[in-house]
Amino acid sequence: MGRTIEDKKAIVADLKEILSESTLALVIEYQGLTVAEITDLRRRLRPSGTICKVTKNTLMGIAIEGEEKWQPMSELLKGSSAFLLVKEDFSGAIKAYQDFQKASKKTELRGGVMDGRLLKEPDVKILGDLPSKEQLMAQIAGAINALATKIAVGINEVPASLARAMQAVADKDKGDSAESNSAESNSAEAES
Repeated sequence: MGRTIEDKKAIVADLKEILSESTLALVIEYQGLTVAEITDLRRRLRPSGTICKVTKNTLMGIAIEGEEKWQPMSELLKGSSAFLLVKEDFSGAIKAYQDFQKASKKTELRGGVMDGRLLKEPDVKILGDLPSKEQLMAQIAGAINALATKIAVGINEVPASLARAMQAVADKDKGDSAESNSAESNSAEAES
């Protein structure tokens, strides 16, 4: 039994909503995957906030109609398509897909779309090599912490340097007064 027009409209509306929240869409050839393998792919993608949709190309074509951001995807709509719709962590999503692909060896990445730009497989691999959001946040936090530590050390060093300089001046004054006292006593002894 085929889908009714209402079902198709609901699918298109769902796709539009997911696309509106997505930053990256990947299109893969999924022919030959079992239901268990598709479920495994979805499970792997879930931590990155990615949704895997298996739908007809015509329905996705209708969903991207009039959406300038997603128009380049129309070039990828052929054959058996699964769509990986990434909300935030595109690096984590790409790595999860690459791990799945290595394990199953049944899928092929056709390309992707990000910010209205068509991405070929090498472009997607470059995105996958970028650090994840968590790694970037850790790197930034580490850099901020290192800077704060340097500032604190610098601030603490100013009074210590000032104290050392004042001590050196005081020591010099003591030395000068001791020398002048000894010179005075030497001249007093010489006079006697």
